[in-house]
Amino acid sequence: MSGKNWGFNGLNVIFATKPAGSSDPQFTEKFFTQTLDHFNFNSMGNGTFSQRYLITDQYWKKGYGPIFFYTGNEGDIWEFALNSGFITELAAQQQALVIFAEHRYYGKSLPFGKESFNIPQVGLLTVEQALADYAVMIRELKEQLAASHCPVIVFGGSYGGMLSVYMRLKYPNMVAGALAASAPILSTAGLGDAAQFFRDVTADFENISPECRDAVRGAFHLLKQLADRQDYSSIQSEFALCKPPASPQDIQQLYGLLRNAFTMMAMLDYPYSTSFMGNMPANPVKVACGTMLRGLDLLANLRDTAGIVYNSTGLLTCFDLYSLYVQCADPTGCGLGFNSLAWDYQACTEVELCFESNNVTDMFPPMAFTEKDREAYCSKRWAVVPRPGWLQIQFWGDALSTANNIIFSNGDLDPWANGGVRKSLSSSLVALNISGGAHHLDLRGSNDSDPASVVRVRKAEAELIAQWVKMERSRLTAAYIQL
Repeated sequence: MSGKNWGFNGLNVIFATKPAGSSDPQFTEKFFTQTLDHFNFNSMGNGTFSQRYLITDQYWKKGYGPIFFYTGNEGDIWEFALNSGFITELAAQQQALVIFAEHRYYGKSLPFGKESFNIPQVGLLTVEQALADYAVMIRELKEQLAASHCPVIVFGGSYGGMLSVYMRLKYPNMVAGALAASAPILSTAGLGDAAQFFRDVTADFENISPECRDAVRGAFHLLKQLADRQDYSSIQSEFALCKPPASPQDIQQLYGLLRNAFTMMAMLDYPYSTSFMGNMPANPVKVACGTMLRGLDLLANLRDTAGIVYNSTGLLTCFDLYSLYVQCADPTGCGLGFNSLAWDYQACTEVELCFESNNVTDMFPPMAFTEKDREAYCSKRWAVVPRPGWLQIQFWGDALSTANNIIFSNGDLDPWANGGVRKSLSSSLVALNISGGAHHLDLRGSNDSDPASVVRVRKAEAELIAQWVKMERSRLTAAYIQL
C-alpha cells in the first residue's frame, strides 16, 4: 500500500493469515498504519503505509507484564519470529506480550509497493525512519492494549541488534533495556578493520583443521590458474556452471559466490540443522571441511562445498552465477529479491561494510572493497554518495559509556562478533560471550544440542531483563502516583 492511507497512525489494523507451511501457530499477523516520513511535515502529503507486525499475548499478564519488542531487520519478519524462540520462552517465564515488527522496505512492509525501490521513493529507507516507526508503533499499541505501565524491552539480532541498541540510545523514555545479539555496531560505523570479517570466517574453518583452510586456499589457487589461462570451458565443467564464464567480471562473480558460501556456513554454524536464511546441516563448517578434505580433486571439493549452501536439496543440475548470488555494496552478501535491494541501498548510505579478502590473513582470493569502490558503485547504482562515519555521529560509535541497560551478546564462531562490543563497559552495559556460538545463537529457541555456554548466557540475559523490568515498573508507578 503506497502511502495514500490517510487514517491516523496505528488505528487501521488489518488481519492477515499466517504463511503456508509455518510451524509456529502462536503469532497473529497484523498491519499498522505508519507515517511515511517522520521528519518532514510537507513530505509525501503526510501519507502513510501498512507496516506488518506479529503479536502474541499467549503468555501476557494483561496490563502488567512487560512487552518484548523485536526490532525487525533486513528480511521477512516471519523468518526472525520463527528463529528467535528464546524471546517467547522468556515471555512465558516473565508473562510478557511479544511483538515482532517488520522493518520498512522489507517483507510486506513496502511503503510504495513495487515502486518502493525507485528513486526518489527509496530515500525514505533510513535507520532513523525505521527507529521512529518502532517508537510510534510501541506508543500507540501500548495505548490500544491498555499497557501504558508495561515496561518495554527491545530485542534484535545482527542489524536488528544494532537497531535495539539505537532504540535504547534514542528513545530511553520508551525502552527500558535492549538485548543486542551479534550486533556489529562498531564495524558498521566504520570503526573496524577491513580484513577482520573474512579473517574470522577463515579462522572458523582453520579451527576445525588447518588442512581445511589450506585446501580451500589451494582450490582457489587452482581456479585462478584456470582463469588466468582463460580456460573458461574447464571452469564451467569443474563447477557445473549453467553457462561458461566469458570475462574477468564473470570470474569475480564466481569468486564472490564461492566466498559467500563459506561466509554463510560460518555465520550459521549451529550444532543442529536449520532452515534460517537457507537450509543448513548441523555443524556446517565441519561438514564443509569434510567435503574439502575428502579427496585430491580440490576443485570438485570446492564445488560440492559451495553446494552445501546453494544446492542443499540436490535438485539443481547446474549453478547459475548471477541468480544464486548478487554482488552489492555488502561484500558479505545482500541476499536475493526485494530484500536484497533494500539492504544494498542501506549499505550505500548509512551502514558501512567495506570488508575485503586478501589471501594473506584469509583463505579467499584478493577482493578489495574500499570506500572509493563503495562510492563509485553506490553513485552508479542508487545515485547516492555514502556518508562514512555517520553512524558514529548519530548513534555514538564506541563512546557508549553514558548509556545503560544494554546486553551485547556474541558467539566466538560468528565472523560478525569482532565488529561488536566484546567487553563489558559498565555493570549495565554487559558483554556476554558464547563459546561455540554462531550468529545470534542465544536468540534461537532451546535445543538439546545447545552448548552449555549459551544456556548460561540465556540465564544471565533473563536475570538482567527481569531486573530492568522491575526497575522500569517502579519508575512508571512512581511517575503515575505523582500525576
